[in-house]
Amino acid sequence: MTATSLQRWTASDGVELAYHEVGAGRAVILLHGLFSDAQLNWVKFGHAARLEAAGFRVIMPDLRAHGASGKPHDPACYPPGILARDLRELVAGLSLADYDLGGFSLGGRTTVQAVGEGAQPRRAVLGGMGIEGLQRWVLRKRFFLDAIDGFDAFDRGDPHWLTVQFMKSQKIDRVAARLLLDGFEDARMDWLEAFTMPTLVVCGTEDHDNGSALELSQRLPNAIYVPVPGTHMSSVTKPELGHAIAQFLAG
Repeated sequence: MTATSLQRWTASDGVELAYHEVGAGRAVILLHGLFSDAQLNWVKFGHAARLEAAGFRVIMPDLRAHGASGKPHDPACYPPGILARDLRELVAGLSLADYDLGGFSLGGRTTVQAVGEGAQPRRAVLGGMGIEGLQRWVLRKRFFLDAIDGFDAFDRGDPHWLTVQFMKSQKIDRVAARLLLDGFEDARMDWLEAFTMPTLVVCGTEDHDNGSALELSQRLPNAIYVPVPGTHMSSVTKPELGHAIAQFLAG
């Protein structure tokens, strides 16, 4: 596994957040998915190493309530749009004027909000994300809230069971995770109009968790769609994901 440096910083509301970094060159910020973290999403399966080898400085935050970042139990720490706000503050704090930005699943949704609200990366990557994951997030988050609330009540075979096992493996703080989810809202479709930069929409061929990635690519002004092997859970373990991102960003 690639060795990364762990850096810590303090958000404007006083919450201590963390990011992992490796490599040198053009900066690319990669945001992980829900209940995951930077190490699992980007480091463990070689994606960060591939980007480092391609000449990138890879910056991988642990989102609020995840990984090595703070997990406060104060509802005031989770207003709507907090993850995009954290991202803006990180970009400003690192004085990044020229950078690429991408994310997987929740990280992709956060990227959509950040760009929609004014972030201007050179290139963007949306992984494991489709139109339904943006338009119908309130319904999707209900599934995750039910998984948290019924944590030990689900039997193998129930759709919530695998989600609970994943949360257990990641040692998720359920109080913090629930507060974060409570603040999530559906994305605004006019945010997509801001994606004038070249954008990669990359998704597993068996990943239908967030709807059609192809349809999402067709709704964006300047996007390409690249399928990779796997489901929503397994596609992040495949080398093809990192290869597709590195090839796109190096283009």
